[in-house]
Amino acid sequence: MTDVCRFAPSTTGDAHPGTLLSALLVWLDARSRGARVGLRLEDLERERARPEWHAAIEHALAWLGLDWDETIVQSARGDAHDAALDALAAAGRLYPCACSRKDRAGGRRAPDGGWAYDNRCRERPIGTGGWRVAGEPLRVRLDDVRVVPVDEGGRDLAQTPALEMGDPIVRRRDGAVAYQLAVVVDDAAAGVTRVVRGHDLAPSTATQVLLQRLLGLPTPAYRHHLLLVEPGTGAKLAKLHGSVGHAALAAHLSRAELCGLLAHAVGLAATPAPVTPAELVAGFAWSRVRTDDVLVRWDGQRLTL
Repeated sequence: MTDVCRFAPSTTGDAHPGTLLSALLVWLDARSRGARVGLRLEDLERERARPEWHAAIEHALAWLGLDWDETIVQSARGDAHDAALDALAAAGRLYPCACSRKDRAGGRRAPDGGWAYDNRCRERPIGTGGWRVAGEPLRVRLDDVRVVPVDEGGRDLAQTPALEMGDPIVRRRDGAVAYQLAVVVDDAAAGVTRVVRGHDLAPSTATQVLLQRLLGLPTPAYRHHLLLVEPGTGAKLAKLHGSVGHAALAAHLSRAELCGLLAHAVGLAATPAPVTPAELVAGFAWSRVRTDDVLVRWDGQRLTL
C-alpha cells in the first residue's frame, strides 16, 4: 500500500524558515519513499487566519520547489467536522465548559508547558437543542487510560491525556471546530498513514490517538522532527512572534540558496551550497537529520543557521 503523508500549515501569516523546513522534511520523507503527499491549509482560527495567506503560503512552498498531490482547505470540511461532533454527542462524550486559561493557571503543568485542565465540568450536560446551539466551548470526555504512541524517532509520546492534558476542547466559543478534532478527522478522510511534524506538536499525539479510537479512525505512524528556534528565548519560530517571512527571504536569497542553508543546518548537506529539494531526494534518510533544535538569526539581509 502506498503511504499518504501531509503538510498542514496554519494560514495565519507568511511562511517563515521553520514553516519551509518542516514542509521540506515532510516532502522529502514522502518523495524518498514514493508516497503521496498533500497540502492541507489549516484556516479554522477565525481571529487570525486570513484568505490572503492561503495564496502566500502556497506560493512560498512552490517557490522553494515543493509540489503536492492534493491541496485541501480545512474550512471547506465543515460537514465532516460536524459529523464527528454528532458521533461524539451520540456517545455522550461532549460537555460544555467555559473555563478559561486564567481559571487553570497555578494548577498542574501539562506536557506542552501550559496549564492542564482538571476536567471539572465533565458532569455538565449539553442541554436542550444539542451541541449546535451551545454557546460555550465544548470538550470531549476522554477515557482515563494511558496511551503509548510510537514515534519513529524514539521520542517518548506516552501519556494519560485525560489526566496530564485534560479533556480537549473540540468546538470553540466562536463555533469553529478546534485543532485536536479537526486534525484527526481530516487525516483520516485523506487516508493519511504518516504524520511528520515538529516536536512542538508531540504532546498532542496521545490525545489525538484517543480521539481516533472514539471515532473508530485509524492511527497513522508518527515522526516528530527538530525545530528552528529564536535567539535569546529558544522559542520556536512562529508567525505570531513576527518571524521573518518568505517575502523578505526571497528578496535576498534564491530558492536554491535557502534550500541549501536549510539542508546543511539539519545535516542533509555537507555544505550550505545551493541545492534544490529534488536533488536531495536520493540521499534523504532520517538517520542524517539532526534531532536537536537549530538556532536561527536574521539580520535583515542574511539568514544564519
